[in-house]
Amino acid sequence: MTEKIVQIKNHLLVARSHQKSYVDKRLKSLEFKVSDMVLLKVSPWKGAMRFGKLGKLSPCYIRPFKILARVGYVAYMLELPKELKGIHSTFLVLNLKKCLAEDDVVVLIDKIQLDDKLHIIDEPVEVMDREVKRLKQSRIPIVKVCWNSQRCPKFTWERKVQIKKKHPHLFTSKDKERKSE
Repeated sequence: MTEKIVQIKNHLLVARSHQKSYVDKRLKSLEFKVSDMVLLKVSPWKGAMRFGKLGKLSPCYIRPFKILARVGYVAYMLELPKELKGIHSTFLVLNLKKCLAEDDVVVLIDKIQLDDKLHIIDEPVEVMDREVKRLKQSRIPIVKVCWNSQRCPKFTWERKVQIKKKHPHLFTSKDKERKSE
């Protein structure tokens, strides 16, 4: 009987060491400094309604929080806002993710113009280049337009007729000179 117990214990130790080796391969060491910004992982079953939507559209992580202190080896205390006062402020390192966003990248809402369908309206700044697209039977004049996009500098090739209709101020006396030549 004791041989069976010893054999079962050995099998449990072997299984535990296999599981540990699998986890250690995937595990990355996570350490944060005090005053780092981290995202908090939302538990799928505990308190999911507290953070907004329930189901597949619910967020995996919620907004960046500042680390106030390190508690032991694997826990951190976060600075939580007043609306999350019912939640304990200490979290395991596995529930945190480093926030890589910069504060300088924030675009002010006053500068953004939206249309009826809530798309951002980008205005053209200037015409950078001109070409004639040659197809089998026709020639289409196109222009390279520089847009004042808030997200990034944006250049696109557009049909000259369409841009001239919508934004005639981009075509100055240079076009008149080209027509006369």
